[in-house]
Amino acid sequence: MHKQFEMPGAPPATVPRSPSSTHWPGVALVVAAGVVASLQVGKVAIAVPQLRTDFGLDLSMVGWLMAVFSLLGVLGAVPVGAWVARAGDRRLVLVGLLAIAVGSTAGALAGSVAVLLAGRVIEGLGFVLITIAGPSVLQRMVAPGGKDLAFAIWSCFMPAGIAIALFSGALQGGWRGFWLGNAALAAVLAVLLLIGVSRGSSDREAPVSWRGMVRDAVLTLRTGAPALIAASFVIYSLQFFALFSFLPVLLIERMGVSTATAGSLSAVACCINVAGNLVAGVLLKRGAARWLLAASASALMGLSAIGIFLPVLGAMPAFALCLAFSAAGGLLPATLIGTSAIVAPSARLAPMSMGLLMLGSNLGQMVGPVVVGGAVDSLGWSAAAAIVAVAGVIGVLLALGLRRSLARGGHAR
Repeated sequence: MHKQFEMPGAPPATVPRSPSSTHWPGVALVVAAGVVASLQVGKVAIAVPQLRTDFGLDLSMVGWLMAVFSLLGVLGAVPVGAWVARAGDRRLVLVGLLAIAVGSTAGALAGSVAVLLAGRVIEGLGFVLITIAGPSVLQRMVAPGGKDLAFAIWSCFMPAGIAIALFSGALQGGWRGFWLGNAALAAVLAVLLLIGVSRGSSDREAPVSWRGMVRDAVLTLRTGAPALIAASFVIYSLQFFALFSFLPVLLIERMGVSTATAGSLSAVACCINVAGNLVAGVLLKRGAARWLLAASASALMGLSAIGIFLPVLGAMPAFALCLAFSAAGGLLPATLIGTSAIVAPSARLAPMSMGLLMLGSNLGQMVGPVVVGGAVDSLGWSAAAAIVAVAGVIGVLLALGLRRSLARGGHAR
């Protein structure tokens, strides 16, 4: 059995002692905060045509509007992970939601590209705070028997939010209204979370210390397993965004569908990823080996990419492989996010371990589209197949390393 963390002195409602004591309404609110955060990732993609018309943007500036979240994640994930452990997890989720409300409102009212980009930076800060502090809140609200399922549900936030943005954004009359709707949703959720989620013991800890943050980061890195998990997430994000960043274009070229249809099909593929995350939670609850799920996901994504990117299959079989790719990929976030909390040096450093994971996620999200896009421009879609397949092999090797690390740490699976 793996070790479960407890926080001495915390009230029973804050740290559950049995499966029946899990605060599932609170879990739902935290997951909803994650979905709202990821809505901010997906809303730009659906608004690109209108943004280009209103502001005269070229594709390079559109890329910056999309990439600012990943850049902030790379720069801020580890510091925020340390900050969560010292400043309080619920407090930072609330700050994140308010930042999204402010940033999205500023973007909706923007009259210039500079203001629009500034709004995206504020939203990006909120995204980083929520995605790193959220799992820390779950860690103390969920009983030992429910942790794998809770983290599997949490890991659905990114594909769920992007899919919702793709579907609902297309129904809006204009992008400014969609931005304001996101701001209102974040503000309302902040109020609900303030009422429905209890304050943890970390909310009353010592003031933030930069020296303490550095010490926490070094201690977590020296543990070994958190760094392996972060590297695995680099590979996963590279594979996932290598496909999904270009999936609409690929569908238009391979299937001859319209842009709207390509967007809808891409959203369906995102939804399939949610199913994969939930399946991983069930498998982990039944005792499946964490390293084996990670290795299987990486291998299946690499193999599927060969049939997707190489022109050897018809349009429908290739899209079926896209769905298989997405479903298999869903196994990995749920597995790695749940494992990240387990392998942290202590309960207090679980947010730091999550910060490393998010650093890996954002790094892969930045690198994947750039590397694959450049390779496709130079060598064609076959280059994308090779890159994602090689990444799959690396993911399997990292999973084997995680197996050894878990064994050394005394974790059965």
